Amino acid sequence: MKSSAKVNPWTWIPTLYFAQGIPFIFINMVTMVLFTQLGMSETDAALYTGWLYLPWVIKPFWGPIVDIIRTKRWWTVTMQICMAIGLGAIAFTLPLPEAGDIAKHSVPVSAFAVALCFYVITAFCSATHDIASDGFYMIALDTNQQSVFVGIRSTFYRCASIFGQGGLVMIAGALEAYCGGVAPAWKWTVAICAAFFGIVSIYHAFFLPVPVADKAVGNSNSKNKSIGDIIKEFSGSFITFFKKKHVVLAMLFMLLYRLPEAQVVKLCQPFLLASREAGGLGMTQTEVGFAYGTLAIVGLTVGGIIGGICASKGGLRRWIWPMALATSLNCVAYIFLSFVQPDYATVAGKAQVFAAIVLEQFAYGFGFTAFMLFMMYFADGPYKTSHYAICTAFMALGMMLPGMAAGWIKETLMGNSYAYFFLWVLGCNLATWLVTALVRGHIDPTYGAKTPSAETKLEEEKLIEDDEI
Repeated sequence: MKSSAKVNPWTWIPTLYFAQGIPFIFINMVTMVLFTQLGMSETDAALYTGWLYLPWVIKPFWGPIVDIIRTKRWWTVTMQICMAIGLGAIAFTLPLPEAGDIAKHSVPVSAFAVALCFYVITAFCSATHDIASDGFYMIALDTNQQSVFVGIRSTFYRCASIFGQGGLVMIAGALEAYCGGVAPAWKWTVAICAAFFGIVSIYHAFFLPVPVADKAVGNSNSKNKSIGDIIKEFSGSFITFFKKKHVVLAMLFMLLYRLPEAQVVKLCQPFLLASREAGGLGMTQTEVGFAYGTLAIVGLTVGGIIGGICASKGGLRRWIWPMALATSLNCVAYIFLSFVQPDYATVAGKAQVFAAIVLEQFAYGFGFTAFMLFMMYFADGPYKTSHYAICTAFMALGMMLPGMAAGWIKETLMGNSYAYFFLWVLGCNLATWLVTALVRGHIDPTYGAKTPSAETKLEEEKLIEDDEI
């Protein structure tokens, strides 16, 4: 184990955020496929996987525990070990229904009862891991390094999302023929996830840096804290958050900055899959999967990296406006596709679709950089881990509520037209620009920018003196 200054961030940020994304995607998305393929009805599968999302929604309520007990490094590695055990338990307890029952979707929920218990435990461990790893990121890196690597961390998290939704399903499909059935194939697939987390926890136990600032928050040693100390510091983390300067503006920013994206993300793929008669592009699931699984990653990666480099050069305050304006490009891309409706079967049509998807993903990667940096900026302080968890809760709420209304807005207010819906979303960018204008003046101009070293300052002063002479 090395100090923070001696460890290259490239050795742990990609693995940490890839590991952060895998359990979230597996539990909330892949499990829907797993349950239905094992014979659970779609209604039951949607209900139970929906409830499994709950730990990520309410994680701010125990986020302060991560701040006031032990270190963020300890929590990160410990939760990875717990997730390895939890996933192994899920693999061990998944039912093995008969092929006939699977085909009829008649396997009762009771058959999954024990596995569901381990799902819940693993979900809480994963949500806790998110809190700890995000806090560790802010402690292990200075503000300039956070700006540089913010695009990298989001890219590897998104890569985990694509691997989870595509790679794990493909692995299960490949193992089906080898294992002799769907049920054993999924058991082995989940077991592979468990083994992955076992390896990752060992890797991070040795290669995560040991920042000097990574210690329990409070006046007393974490090992000697009384129940009273813990309760006082727990409540203090919430009170100090809502006592921060301009907290109302910050909450509005976190709720409204992604208002357009929250709606687009719900209907962009249904638009691509819908028939041309219904206003869509008539693409197949394979074609959409290829577009988002390959080209989209290119746009997202480039956008995230460029966003991080720009922020590290000029700081968040300088780049927040260009990044906020860039977020409107996803709307522009889908407005173009919905009005033109290029024929995907032709070379020219493919080129137009691919260019639009790459553009909107680039805009997402570039524009999201400002949002993440703002949350880090606002969460900064003694309780930065729990405060960042509260920020992500506002982010989740800002994505959840508009997303829930997106379908109703399209069908009811926009006359069930994709084209008019995307025009509506473009108008919602006014909210994004408004909250950006409100918070920009309150951001420290130096936050995120690389500050000159003491030696550089002395050299500049010497040059000025020489010029004066």
